Amino acid sequence: MKMHIRSILSSYLTRKPISKSPIFRSLGQNHFFTSSTSRSNQVITCKAAVCWGAGEAVKVEEIQVEPPKSSEVRVKMLYASICHTDILYCSGFPLPLFPRVPGHEGVGMVESVGENVIALKEGDLVIPTYLGECGECENCRSGKTNLCLEHPLTLNGLMLDGTSRMSIRGQRLYHLFSCSTWAGYMVVNANYLVKIDSRIALSEASFLSCGFSTGYGAAWKEAKVEKGSSVAVLGLGAVGLGVLEGARNQGAARIIGIDKNERKREMGKTFGMTDFINPILQTTKVGKGMLIVIGAGNKASVDINFLTLLLGRTINGCIFGGIKVQSDIPLLVNKCINKEIQLDDLLTNEIQLEEIKKAYELLKQPDCIKVLIKI
Repeated sequence: MKMHIRSILSSYLTRKPISKSPIFRSLGQNHFFTSSTSRSNQVITCKAAVCWGAGEAVKVEEIQVEPPKSSEVRVKMLYASICHTDILYCSGFPLPLFPRVPGHEGVGMVESVGENVIALKEGDLVIPTYLGECGECENCRSGKTNLCLEHPLTLNGLMLDGTSRMSIRGQRLYHLFSCSTWAGYMVVNANYLVKIDSRIALSEASFLSCGFSTGYGAAWKEAKVEKGSSVAVLGLGAVGLGVLEGARNQGAARIIGIDKNERKREMGKTFGMTDFINPILQTTKVGKGMLIVIGAGNKASVDINFLTLLLGRTINGCIFGGIKVQSDIPLLVNKCINKEIQLDDLLTNEIQLEEIKKAYELLKQPDCIKVLIKI
């Protein structure tokens, strides 16, 4: 059996310890935020990382960002981070939409809102997401999925009306999903923003917008790890470490980390790992094993032996770890504020937006987990 990722995703296209660093301060402790009311109805020129073609290096250039329309919000980005998905999309996967401003992880402050936006206001601290949650559609009410039918994953790189609020020298710029966090400002439909408690450290807020939350949610919401159970996690990057933390909070007795990078052994222990091994042949058992596929791979399809499934194993895919953005992200934010989950150790490197090319090289280093980008 061959599972084609491109064909599955195409259906969405037409549907509507560095703790002393200043970046670990919360919004309430910082005083560098200023009002932008005077510019709320104007086009803003700012810097952004732009990818001009598949496989090309990103370049930091000046772009123009239009005011938000009625149901949209313009966000001043504060920090962003880089994810493997950003690299995949810059390679032209799943669609070669260029020029594009990448980035889907980050945290920012509301600069202005459209006239129909009532849940957000200027100055609110927000996390951009690539899924929405209306709370009223069949999927939202079911409790079985986080794939909202009203505000789905978007892959066409445009706003919901089929246009873009970003341009460069008169040319339209595409988003990555519903946002573009590697920019000084971006415009997002209000349904894809989550207002968060300003007491959270800004770096932690950025990491919650995708990677860590995806892993944590996979253990919490998708696999629903049972107390006393055993969990094996293949790959101990930011997402995998999130799975470890989620499994620990769910009460798993044995949490096995699997990674060819020996340096991940100690890092894994920090997030609850009890065992570190290399082989994966026995991570699922006949009759009751479950494999949760979390991240995007390097290939568009995978081959699966039918006999593997007929013997009772389950392969389950998920997006954003099954997390409902409006319902669950605030819960994770509170856990961070209350130190119930620790994200400090995820941060291994800090750069400025102007150094974005450096981020790609840092990700190749064996000790790199998350790169934080100061916008």
